[in-house]
Amino acid sequence: MTYRILVADDHPIYRDGVVRSLEETGDFQVVAVASSADEAVQLAAQETPDIALLDLSMPGGGLTAVKRIAATGTAKYVAMLTVSEEDENVAEALRLGASSYILKGVSAGELRRILKGVAKGEGHVSPMLASKVLTFMSQPRQEDPKSPLASLTKREEDILRLVAKGKSNKEVADELSLQEKTIKHYMTEIMGKLHARNRVEAALIAHDAWKDTN
Repeated sequence: MTYRILVADDHPIYRDGVVRSLEETGDFQVVAVASSADEAVQLAAQETPDIALLDLSMPGGGLTAVKRIAATGTAKYVAMLTVSEEDENVAEALRLGASSYILKGVSAGELRRILKGVAKGEGHVSPMLASKVLTFMSQPRQEDPKSPLASLTKREEDILRLVAKGKSNKEVADELSLQEKTIKHYMTEIMGKLHARNRVEAALIAHDAWKDTN
């Protein structure tokens, strides 16, 4: 399967290198390239790619592009590819709808591997940023008086608790003696109940709500 992708970065040499790296195996088709937030938003609306891969520091701001693309759903998934390791940037990108936050130091092969997962609905945060994400998860979040977590079934709660601990769908399936596709189905239901845009956001909600009980 070939995944359609938009690449947005204001450094032409780096952007062209990313495009070549993505297309050389035939797994990805770069349907558009952009050099600013406005251009990324416009091209996402025109091309409706599977993934919008966005730089953080391009003109207009990568976070602005994330917010606008995620809000309109013009790309199925949004991922950041950036040099920024600032915890507030990681947290804000995820909050606004990015499913993944990737540092530019990754190899071409690793980038392709990560993006294949993104295209299948998997979230990713570069390992060296894990502690920053955990810090974000521990910060107080404003929630409605009636938590959406209360609507989960016992099985959904069991699954989400494992996901919040960082386990993959396969690991959750193995632990609960279920099939991986069953876990994926449950996660779709869970994200709907929590109004979470992606798996990472669902895990953040769960981690904060249950941090005193885990």
